[in-house]
Amino acid sequence: MAKVLVLYYSSYGHIETMAKAVAEGAASAGAEVDIKRVPETAPPEVVAAAHFKVDHDFPEAQPDDLKNYDAIIVGAPTRYGNMSSQMGAFWDRTGGLWFNGALIGKVGGAFSSSATQHGGNESTLHSIHKTLLHHGLVIVGLPYSFAGQMRNDEITGGSPYGATTIANGDGSRQPSENELDGARFQGKHIAEIAAKLAG
Repeated sequence: MAKVLVLYYSSYGHIETMAKAVAEGAASAGAEVDIKRVPETAPPEVVAAAHFKVDHDFPEAQPDDLKNYDAIIVGAPTRYGNMSSQMGAFWDRTGGLWFNGALIGKVGGAFSSSATQHGGNESTLHSIHKTLLHHGLVIVGLPYSFAGQMRNDEITGGSPYGATTIANGDGSRQPSENELDGARFQGKHIAEIAAKLAG
């Protein structure tokens, strides 16, 4: 049985919703799953003015937690085509893990959210992938066996690089059922591969 960490940052709850779906998928493959969030780094006045979500359902992660898992699935919203600074700041604290090669051979994946259909989701996934690759993780995306990413009857997230959602500029759009299905599929797929590698 694989141990899977779903590690996320969410300003408004979209990524948190996706994180729950990723975790559901991983658990459906028999994995032991934890969901943890990275700390908020924005100043309190910015958090209040922007109406960030402050009632969190999951505990904060510490960098040393990462070595305890077979797979780490990272979720972050896009900021100008990159992972959010909060997620970046968390990974900036993992130098000791990198130095010791503590994450080499683990399975990694990413999921993201943007305001618009072409708002940088794929480049954000790549920014997460690059960090995971530097740590020696084996990257697993969202294969085309999840056919929902090829739908054209509705605007939808998802790509071979990972599950994504689209929030609208005002955050009014919540993850669609198709997008949540993609997140579940990716979580299950990663957990299955992690179990094979761990075995």
